[in-house]
Amino acid sequence: MAIEVYGADWCGDCKRAKAALQEFGAEYVWHDLESEEGAADKAVAISGQMHIPVVLYPDGAFQVEPSSTDIRNKLGELGLLK
Repeated sequence: MAIEVYGADWCGDCKRAKAALQEFGAEYVWHDLESEEGAADKAVAISGQMHIPVVLYPDGAFQVEPSSTDIRNKLGELGLLK
């Protein structure tokens, strides 16, 4: 299972989360809430809230509006930090 990121291109926090994942060498699947049918509903179903980005990890854990440090720590915990 891959890391999945739910967000929108206009979202600053989404851009920061994607940049952090790239910086730490993590592969992820981007789900654009504005162009992908059902992506917004899936993000809400995962997190229970309307905030983005929602980052879903292979272990089923998720983060909403995570900082770069939050992402780095989770990748380290999963052994995915490069």
